[in-house]
Formats: sequence, structure tokens, C-alpha cells
Amino acid sequence: MIEQAAPALGAAPSSTDAPDAAPPSADSSVLPLRYCSSAAARLSDCCHGGAKMAVLAYSLGKREINQHFSIKNAKLLALVAVVLLTALHSVRLYYGADDDTCNWLLSSGRFLGESVWQPYGCMMHKYKRSEARNCLVDKRIAFIGDSRIRQHFFSYLKIIDSEVKEEGNKHENIPFEDRSLPLKVDFLWNAEVNNSMKEKLISWTESSSLKPHIIVVGAATWSIKLHNGSAEALNQYKTNLSSIARVLEKLADYSDVYWVLQDPVYEDLLNENRKMITNEQIDSYNDAALTILNKSKWKLKAKIKILSASRLAAKETIHESTDGLHLPDSTRDISAMILMNSVCNKILKPIDGSCCLPKPSVTLIQKLTFCFFVLSLSAYLVLSFACRTNHRKSKSVADVENGEEKKPTTANSSAVNLKTSLQSVCKLGLIMAYFFLCDRENIFMKEQKFYTHSTFFIPLIYILVLGVFYTENCKEAKMLNREQTDEWKGWMQLVILIYHISGASAFIPVYMHVRVLVAAYLFQTGYGHFSFFWLKGDFGLYRVCQVLFRLNFLVVVLCLVMDRPYQFYYFVPLVTFWFVVIYATLAVYPQITQKIANGNVWWHLALLLKLFFLLLCIWFLAHSQSGFENIFSIWPISKLFEMDANVHEWWFRWKLDRFAVLHGIFFAFLYLVLQKCQALSEGKGEPLLSFRISNCLLFISVVSFLTYSIWASSCKNKTECNELHPYVSVVQILAFILIRNIPGYARSVYSSFFAWFGKISLELFICQYHIWLAADTKGILLLVPGSPMLNIIISTFIFVCVAHEISQITNDLAQVIIPKDNSALLKRLCFLAAFLLALLWLSNWEKAQL
Repeated sequence: MIEQAAPALGAAPSSTDAPDAAPPSADSSVLPLRYCSSAAARLSDCCHGGAKMAVLAYSLGKREINQHFSIKNAKLLALVAVVLLTALHSVRLYYGADDDTCNWLLSSGRFLGESVWQPYGCMMHKYKRSEARNCLVDKRIAFIGDSRIRQHFFSYLKIIDSEVKEEGNKHENIPFEDRSLPLKVDFLWNAEVNNSMKEKLISWTESSSLKPHIIVVGAATWSIKLHNGSAEALNQYKTNLSSIARVLEKLADYSDVYWVLQDPVYEDLLNENRKMITNEQIDSYNDAALTILNKSKWKLKAKIKILSASRLAAKETIHESTDGLHLPDSTRDISAMILMNSVCNKILKPIDGSCCLPKPSVTLIQKLTFCFFVLSLSAYLVLSFACRTNHRKSKSVADVENGEEKKPTTANSSAVNLKTSLQSVCKLGLIMAYFFLCDRENIFMKEQKFYTHSTFFIPLIYILVLGVFYTENCKEAKMLNREQTDEWKGWMQLVILIYHISGASAFIPVYMHVRVLVAAYLFQTGYGHFSFFWLKGDFGLYRVCQVLFRLNFLVVVLCLVMDRPYQFYYFVPLVTFWFVVIYATLAVYPQITQKIANGNVWWHLALLLKLFFLLLCIWFLAHSQSGFENIFSIWPISKLFEMDANVHEWWFRWKLDRFAVLHGIFFAFLYLVLQKCQALSEGKGEPLLSFRISNCLLFISVVSFLTYSIWASSCKNKTECNELHPYVSVVQILAFILIRNIPGYARSVYSSFFAWFGKISLELFICQYHIWLAADTKGILLLVPGSPMLNIIISTFIFVCVAHEISQITNDLAQVIIPKDNSALLKRLCFLAAFLLALLWLSNWEKAQL
């Protein structure tokens, strides 16, 4: 989640740190398997004879594996997987008979846990009262059938108005009307499929003013009961339904018509006058309905929709029925929500309701972005062909006189640089195409999240074991050295990923601990950037642009490709904002650095006054929501922080961790002063402080860490706990730092497994939105439906490879786009400003046309 680009962020506060982190080398791109080398070497030192030979054989075998299983080969494998999966899902979508999310919603699904219904391949939105009323404005809805359809009727009404009571005569019509919308929902008692039902349906075909917009029909149990389950009754049912089907087909041209299949019964609970209603009889009637209603299925553009998903749900819950015939409330509610999704998803287009959701229209900016990537690919192909042709014609030959080769010309060098940049842009374009297919097209399936303790804690234990297994010696034993901060970012990011995919935000203790991890990232932001500016004193424009580019490049591209506001990727605006604040605070006159202060207490006090003024500004904004919103609602700043046309989301995110960055700055200042005074022992294996002080601080840290965890686990209300979070989160952060750094051994080792992920933590956090999760993080992407474990393995593998590649692309383009020459950099900044203003104008113009 934190940028690896800014060395100050995760770097040890050492005067030898380079101002800019170099992109990972090819050797450093080997996957974490390589990290057992040092452990094997240490083991070999203490082994003799056969054991030593075994270790040597292990090391040689590992080296052989690493030659073939590098990150480069992993990416090639991921590319093959993406191509194959895209092809398979495209074929399924094109040739599949019922491969439509509306069909999946109405006909299939399963329970997640005991009460959450999951349609096959898509996500079902849980409609609130306001949403349902907004969708059903000026609608007429009719439910026709027996007492089971009446149950569906009342459950549907309760979504619209939770105060509705199940009243009225059992075998009579029940009207409902809300004149304020207006909305009319009627239940019409027709217990059998007969002429009475047919006449009512025919009357709607003859009068457009009375025709309902939505018709829900179903009946059979009364036919079984009245005729004692006879074969003649079934034949008569088929005849009557065939006659009614033609009328329903006419109505389906203008209305949404649903035929509800009969749910099973719990035969042991049926009373004596219902004993003839068996599941075998119900299956026969359902088979007859399916045969008749599906006859003209492919001839009609608007066909009758068959609701059979409620039958699947009832099979799991009918034992909870009070009389064996009527459905329990939980199953009724599922059926009503399925109907609501089928009708309203195409109208309201909820992001977490992918069933029956039409593809979003492509905006002008998205089209222009697509054209840019196509032109870049064309230019790359042309340039590659030209370079190859030129290389063949002017191949270097040895000079006859001095035996030296001719050096490449400046033009050739420029062409090679341009080709490399275009190659990076083309790679990015292909990756963005995958993003678009995953989260803006219906090629891949989606599934909603469902939290259980096992789905969160089992993966957590698994990655913890892996992290401990891959333990390496640090290059230096300084407090919060680079390897350690990469490790810290890595394991926190992995925990956050598991938190997101498991839906653990529903469990408040986990939610509160993850909030500490987010605060810890911001703590690192303050600590790292302050350390850099304090030690280096580099306030140059080049450094600032490098950090801002690497932080925002991927997010800006995704805003263009995925048509999402900048604030949607909330963490990047947050760390960008705080970097700018840190820079402005320290760069404004007087610029106080370690070199200038040089032990002078007055300069240290001046710096503390600056930080105290920053604290006052934070306090003022935190206690004045109107002032905060007025500042960030000014155009064009508002475009960076608005979400759904207001800055409330930005206010919530900013306020929640408003002190974390300042905590990091104060901690860095204290640590660097103590380090300058040589008050710390940072040798390998040495405790950070004296033995007595170290033990005392360790005890306090452990108690503080556990105390916070106990408090967080006792939280009952997110709102109340969030109010205290900005003040208490620092307790667990500082406790962790001290526990991790006071013991000399703990400070001298790190997990290379976690550190590897820490180097791409920003890309992992952003990419998860669209190619690991789905529906803008509301659901889970299904690349391999029907096999959750295999799907997680494959989607995670592709996701990590993509994040690593984007990290390299960002680093490569940063070197090209951000020049070190200030005059050239200013020109590019002017061009960038003009480009962003043009995008804002295009976006506003397009919205005005809608």
C-alpha cells in the first residue's frame, strides 16, 4: 500500500541512502524460493559428512530450480493462463445456451453459510427500502396464484415497506397501493391454473392501461390436493397451462412475466388433508411447466422467465417450515430479493449487483485512452521493424585499421530509448485490457463475499508460516532498516488482502486491527519522508515529481480506463496528500535539516514549532467539517477528492488517521536525534538500549500491544471505536516497533518473503480492486467457477505477477517521463497540467450531454 518508489518511506534513516530507489534488477526478481540460500549456507557450516552432502545437493537443486522458476517465467505462465481463460470464457459466453446472468439469478445458486444466497456466477444486491421505492416508481405489479405466491407477495412488499403486516382474508385478493410514488402491487387469488386465471390474463392483453409491468404467476398444489394427485389432474394442468402460456407470451412482449416453479414440501409435517401433496407430485407438475413454457423459448425475444432458484433454496430450508407446505421466512425473503434484483438491477445498476446488470457504456475518455494504447502499439511495431531493418543494413563491423567497433549514433540511441518506452506503454495497455475484461465486461463471473473465521484466519496462519520460514540476515542492524520496513509493508499488505477477499470488515475486532495497519502505513509515510528530508536536505523538484509520479501513475491510468474518480482509490490520494503536506511543512522557510541544525537546540525547537503548527491545522480541520469541505470543494481540487459529487468520503478517510503521519514524523525526529547523540546500540545482536531499560520497554510494549488488542476485540460499534482510533492506534504501532527492534537478534533478521511483497505493496493494493476482487472490491473474481480453492490460487498468481510487472513499468517510465533538468521538467509539468485540465473539461462536457 505504500510506495516502494520513495526510498525515504521504507529506508533506514542513514546518510548513505540514495535519493531514488532503483528499479529491481533481474537478479532480484527471482521469486521467494531463492530465499532459502542463506539458511542452507548456515546449516552447511555446522554439518559434517552425509549431512553436508545433503545440504550441498539441496543447494544445487534449488539453484537449478531458480534458473527456471524466475519472476519472468512466472509472468509468461500468467500470460498463458490469462489468454486461455479469456478464450474459454468467451467461448462459453458465445455458445452457452443459458449463459446469461439473469438466467443464473433465477435458476441456480447455493447457500453461503446458513442464510446468504449466492446465485451462480453473479452477485445479488441486497435492496434497501429507499432503493426499492426508487426503482418501482409508477409501476403496477401483480402476483397471481395460491397461498405460496401470497407469501412471495408479502415478502416483496416488505422490501418496499417494512411496516406491512400479513393481513387479509386467506383466499381473497389483497391490494397494496402507495400513492406517493405511485406504486400498485396486487395479490390475485387463483389457486389453480384454469379458465379464471386465463380470463384475467386475457383482460390485461386487451387493456394497456390495466396491464401490469411485472407479473408473477404460479400454482399447482391445489390441483394436487383437490384431485388427490390423480393422473387426470396432471393432464388437465398441462392442457390449461398450454392455453395460458400463449397469453403469457403475449404479455411478455410488454411486461416482465415470471412463472414460479413449485417449492418442495416437508412431507413429515403435512397434515392429513395435504398428505397427497408429495415431492414426487410436485416434480411432475414442475416438469410439465418447464416443458410447456420452454417450447418457444428461443423464438421469442421476450420470453417467460422461470423462477426456479427459490425451489433450490427451499430444498435446504423447508424443514424449518411450520406446516411442511409454506416456506420459512428466510427462503421467502431470498425469493423476493431475487425478483427485486431481476427487475431493478438494470434500472439502478448497483455495483454489487452483477446479476442482470447491463454492461456500462464506454465514455469518450475511455475511447480516447483505448485509441492511445492502440496507436502506441502501432508505433512500437513500426519502430521495431525500422530498427531491425536499420540494424541489418548498418551492422557494426570491426574497423580494419584499429580493430574497434563503431559506436551507435545518437539517433540510434534515441530510437532504442523510444522503443523501450513504447514497449512499456504497450505492456501497460495489454494489462489494462485485462483489467477492463475482468471488471467492466461480463466475460468473467463474479461472486459475493462471505465472512467466516476460517476464511480469514487459516490463510493468515499460512502466510505467517511462510514468512517465518524465509528468514534472512539483514545487511545492517539499524532500527527500521530498509529490509525490515519492506517486510513490515509486505505482511501488512498480505493481511489487508486477506481481509478484503474474506469480507472480514463484518467482524469488528478484525476491522479495528486492520485500521491499525492502515495507520501504520501512514506512520511509515511520515517516518520515511521526514527521515529523507532531514538527512538529505533535498527539496528539489525532481525528487518531488518522482515520488508523486510513482504514487499516482497507476491510479491515473485506472481512472481513465475504468471510469472511476481519483478518490475511489482512496489510499493513494491519502498518501499523496500527506507527502505534499510533509514537503510543504519542511520546505517552507526556514528549511531545517540535520546538517543545518548540527546539534543546535534552537534549530530543533524551530522545527518542533513547525510541527506544532501543523498539529494545530490538523486539529482545526478535524473539528470543522464545514471548513474542511469548503477547502476541498474548490474546483479543480474538488475533482481529486470528490466521490459521488461530495467530499464526505474523503473527510471520513482523512479524519480516521489524521494523526498517524505526525506520529511517524515525531518518532523519526526522536530516533534520529538519539542516533546522532549515539544513545542507541545498533550493532548486530546487540540490544537497542541497556539491558535494564530494554527489558522494561519490552514489558511495557507487550502489555500495551495486548491491551490494545483486548480493547479492539471488545468493540461493539464501529462508529464509537473509530472516534477513539486516531488517538490510540499509535500505541500498538509503537509497541510493535519496540518489540521488533529492541532485541538485537530480532533487529538483525527479516523475512525475505514478506519483504518481496512489500516492494510491490502499492501495486498490490491498487490492482486488487479489479483483477482479484470484482465489482470494484464488492465481490470476488471467478476465473475458475465451481472450484473456490483453484480459483483463488490461479487468480492470486496472475494478480501478483501483474502487480510486479506494473511496478517495473512504473519505474521504467518514471526515468523517462521525469527528467533531471529543471527547465525540461517544468515544461512537462505545464503540459501535464494542460492535459489534466483537458480531461476535466471533457468529463464535464460529457456529463452535461447526458
